[in-house]
Amino acid sequence: MQLVFTAEGRSWPIRLTGDALRTRSALLASLPLRLQLHTPKIAGSHIYWHAPFVEDVEGATHVLDAQAGAFIYWPVRQFLEITFAPLQAENAQITVLGHLDAAVEGIAELATTLKREQGHRIIEGTLALAEGTEPVAAGDTSSVLPADLIARRKVLWQAMPADIARLTASRAIMHPAGPIFAAEAEARVLHELLWWIRAGQGQYDEAVLRQTMAIALDKTATRLRDFCHMDETPALLFSLRDAAEQAVPVAALVDEAILVAGRIGAWLDLLIPWNDLNEAFRAALD
Repeated sequence: MQLVFTAEGRSWPIRLTGDALRTRSALLASLPLRLQLHTPKIAGSHIYWHAPFVEDVEGATHVLDAQAGAFIYWPVRQFLEITFAPLQAENAQITVLGHLDAAVEGIAELATTLKREQGHRIIEGTLALAEGTEPVAAGDTSSVLPADLIARRKVLWQAMPADIARLTASRAIMHPAGPIFAAEAEARVLHELLWWIRAGQGQYDEAVLRQTMAIALDKTATRLRDFCHMDETPALLFSLRDAAEQAVPVAALVDEAILVAGRIGAWLDLLIPWNDLNEAFRAALD
C-alpha cells in the first residue's frame, strides 16, 4: 500500500511494509492527515510530526538501526518520522511502518528548510493514500470517555489554542522565552510520564495509577496557568485530572491524556526557533 507525503509544493511516495498491523490500521484510519512538521532537537537526520493515535511498539527495531528513508512510528515520543541519514545517539525501540519510495535527498532538503524556518513559520504538509488506493473503513469510534473531553481534544488537534499562540507576543522581562520554554518542558514531561503510567497498567494498582495521573495533570495544568499565564489549555488538563479521580476507565483515559499532552507540547514546540537558539548558544560558549 502506498501513501503520499506532501510539503512545500513537493510530494514523496511512501510504501507501507512489514507486519505492524495495529499501528498501520491506526494510521490508515486517521488519513488524510494535515501535518505540522517539526525539526529534531537531539536525534537529527529526520523530519517528524505528531501521530493522532496511541499504539505500543510493534517489531521493536532500535531507532539507530532505522535505515535512511525509513518511515517509522516512535511510540513514547508519539512521532511519525521519515529518516534521511543515520540518526545520532538515542536509545529507543520504534516501529518501522515502511520506507520512502524515492531518493532521500528531497527529504534532506526539506529538513534543511525546516531547521532554518521553525519558529519563524509553521511548515505544513499532508499525508494521504495514493491515488487509486481504496480508503480504509473506520473502526468502532464509540468511546467510554465523556463526550466533552473528546470534543475538546479534537478542537486542540485542529488548531493552535489562542493561549499558546499569544505567548510569543509578550515582551515582559524574559518573555517570551521564559514562559514558552517552561510550558514546552512541562507538557513534554507530562507526556512522557503518561506513557510511563500507560506502561504500568497491570503492574501497579489501578488506584495508584489514577492518583499518579491526577497529580501529574494537576501539576502541569497549575504551572501552565499560574506561571505561564495560560487559561484554555490548562482548563482541559484540569478536566482530565477530574476524570482521573472519577470512575472513568483508566486505559482509555490515559490514552486520551497522552493525545492531549502530546499535542500541547507539539504546538508549543512549533513556536521555538531551535536552530537560531542553538547557534546563539554555541556562539556564547565560544
